[in-house]
Amino acid sequence: MDRGMTVRGISWCVPERFETNEDLVREFGTWTPEKILHKTGIKQRHIADADKPASYYHALAGNKFFEEHPDIARDSIDMLVVCTETRDYIAPATACVVHEQLGLRKTCGAVDYELGCSGYIYGLGIAKGFIAGGIARRVLLITGDVVAKYANKQDKAIRTIFGDGFTATLLEASAQDRVTGFDFGTDGSGFRDIIIEAGGEAMPRSAETAQAYTNRFGNTHSKENIYMDGRKVLEFSVGEVPGSVDRTLALAGLKKEDIDLVVFHQASQLLLERVRDTLGVPEEKFVIDMAETGNTVSSTVPIALARAVASGRLKPGMKVLVSGFGVGLSWGTAVIEWAY
Repeated sequence: MDRGMTVRGISWCVPERFETNEDLVREFGTWTPEKILHKTGIKQRHIADADKPASYYHALAGNKFFEEHPDIARDSIDMLVVCTETRDYIAPATACVVHEQLGLRKTCGAVDYELGCSGYIYGLGIAKGFIAGGIARRVLLITGDVVAKYANKQDKAIRTIFGDGFTATLLEASAQDRVTGFDFGTDGSGFRDIIIEAGGEAMPRSAETAQAYTNRFGNTHSKENIYMDGRKVLEFSVGEVPGSVDRTLALAGLKKEDIDLVVFHQASQLLLERVRDTLGVPEEKFVIDMAETGNTVSSTVPIALARAVASGRLKPGMKVLVSGFGVGLSWGTAVIEWAY
């Protein structure tokens, strides 16, 4: 039985509604569209409809995958894996809802996991485990959060960055192992650096958690909104990603010059340029592609991969280094030998 793994295809989608830098400047009366673009690398970000849960968009991405890959039968999927931090319900798992909406067979497993920025790499690792263990030959990995719903309307810093995006990736058993060098890590001491504090068991929602306050930078949020300490996240990323890259390359038996393309979590242009400079990666090998979508959390890496394929920048036979890092604080890095 083949125990290696390959990426067979990626599809992605975003909600129809979007906000541009011009929209935000008109609303807040500060900055300029050009300044926002310079700092973030983002021109617009898509926003999920308030009345639609994450599963609605997960199913859109999954159905789009089957439309774009008519040679892949729905009943050939052995396992559905869904990465989301904005689950439909406390129970059941959102993956079970998506399973029904995609019309997958009853003998196809379905499981959720909650991770954000590093989530896609963790999903590749989970799929690798199912395939290497002989449990599944085809794993459909779906990512996406309706994170923009958790942004306070008066938090300029958050609203310039985060958008909603959803992806579906098919991982398939193969004789040649094309996804290797996995390196994972966690710094749980920084779990508060990116957080939606209220709404879970540790802090149920209340009148107190709904109270908003404005910080010294003029950004407003409550404990029910997404909060990020940008400085600490930048320090974490610059401090941890280079070591993870080195370990991944060693595990994959590769050198930096063997890598054809680098696709990291599309957090912000400022952060990515700092990480790129620290690693010494040439600009022509480094992907910064978030202008049209924003920071879509677990979906940034697969969206950037799919767009690189569509533009001809990523071609079969190329080796691409992928890394996700952020909320948790956590990271994951791997090497994919592209095959489609």
